[in-house]
Amino acid sequence: MTDLTRYQDPTTIQRMLNSARTIAIVGLSGNELRASHFVGYYLTRHGYRVIPVNPREKEVFGEQSYPSLREVPVPVDVVNVFRAPEALPQIVEEAVDIRAGALWCQFGVVHEPAAAAAEAAGLAVVVDRCIKVEHARYAGRMHWLGFNTQRITSVRSGLQ
Repeated sequence: MTDLTRYQDPTTIQRMLNSARTIAIVGLSGNELRASHFVGYYLTRHGYRVIPVNPREKEVFGEQSYPSLREVPVPVDVVNVFRAPEALPQIVEEAVDIRAGALWCQFGVVHEPAAAAAEAAGLAVVVDRCIKVEHARYAGRMHWLGFNTQRITSVRSGLQ
């Protein structure tokens, strides 16, 4: 078992979420049942511009999909990865080439040498965390079921 805590720093996570405006999601699917779609939809609903990077898609959320990061025509703040860990070295190379600000690897996307290479190239790095879950945690949108209840109190209505 490896220690990934260096890539799960709360300050780094909050800084990324607060400063990012454009997030390229590598592996974003147009299929509403896929986790990448759910996360991308959440991010668009919270004000981020989501750029799909998936050669199998033409368009997702009204944005053109690109076959690779190198073809994305706008600056990218965060590269969010929904791909197998073996794909990460190539994705990191592309993220460095386009001068992305950060690399975010979703749950299970763990490739320590690639993460270290991204960090060495100056990217902020988060590994094995979900960007939607972390955004909800730090934005105060988490509830014990994972939903925003719009309530601040711990007392349920009708209960004494």
